[in-house]
Amino acid sequence: MYFVPAFSGLFAPYWQSSARGIIAGLTRFANKGHLARAALEATAYQTREVLEAMEMDSGVKLDVLRTDGGMVVNDLLMQFQADILDRNVIRPIIKETTALGAAYAAGLAVGFYKDLAELRENWGIDHTWKPFMDATKRERLYANWKKTVTRSFNWAE
Repeated sequence: MYFVPAFSGLFAPYWQSSARGIIAGLTRFANKGHLARAALEATAYQTREVLEAMEMDSGVKLDVLRTDGGMVVNDLLMQFQADILDRNVIRPIIKETTALGAAYAAGLAVGFYKDLAELRENWGIDHTWKPFMDATKRERLYANWKKTVTRSFNWAE
């Protein structure tokens, strides 16, 4: 099952304001657990799409993905992210880093921290996920995601 959360269009890398959210691949055996998993997997697929666009634009390939935010506590999602990206995914010890970054910037501005090296010493790894998914399965799942995304286009006029 695939869930495309295009509630007000799709942005990077599609830029389709007329896209709308859809659920595809339903069978008579689908249940709420399948839908929940499809919603989680959608974030991983979207991350892969944006990461591929960034790599194509910059010419720089990322070896690992460092994560943060509330969703990183979901181990299933983090493993699927590693699998669908085919690269390691790293969760930091401090999972909510947006506020921390603002605090670090303020601390640097007033001289509380002497330099960026001091801040880097505060960063640490909580967990690393390694990709285990077979390449054929990974590409089949991703191709089906891309097909589902195209089905979400042009719903709004």
